Amino acid sequence: MKIYTKTGDKGDTSLLGGKRVAKSSLRIEAYGTVDELNSHLGFARALVPPKEIDEELLRLQTELFILGADLSTPLSVTASHITRIDETNVTRLETVIDRIEEQIQPLKNFILPSGALVAAQLHIARTVCRRAERTVDALGRKEPLGASPLMYLNRLADLLFVLARYVNHLVGIEETPWMGEI
Repeated sequence: MKIYTKTGDKGDTSLLGGKRVAKSSLRIEAYGTVDELNSHLGFARALVPPKEIDEELLRLQTELFILGADLSTPLSVTASHITRIDETNVTRLETVIDRIEEQIQPLKNFILPSGALVAAQLHIARTVCRRAERTVDALGRKEPLGASPLMYLNRLADLLFVLARYVNHLVGIEETPWMGEI
């Protein structure tokens, strides 16, 4: 099988289920941004984080593939092979956040995204996740998506934030507080 199909040469692409849409559509932007986020997590893993962080990032990459497929499949398309992000995925993220927050100091002020290379990369991934969240929100206001993709991305951004803090904690790098005023 060749990697190129030439079917998108005129600016459109197929969704799962066969419908063709413009490559510039919000749906393509949404799952494209999720794909970008997945690549950022892959880069964080390439920086060789502590084992428990790496294992969590691998789980997240797997879930992001599910989310990407979910977003690339209109809700009207139903088939037994289609897996969608659901509330169990969201609850799992909350459980991981709670477990990690027990191991790090509570925040007393805003912090600047920085620290160990892995932590800094996780902060970048968090900002890409927030962009994906904004895009999914915009898409959900135009087409039915269900509630779970947006909730998942919201919790995932929170998880990436606490993972970055946890990495810095594990390697002994102090967070840099923001010294500005609000």
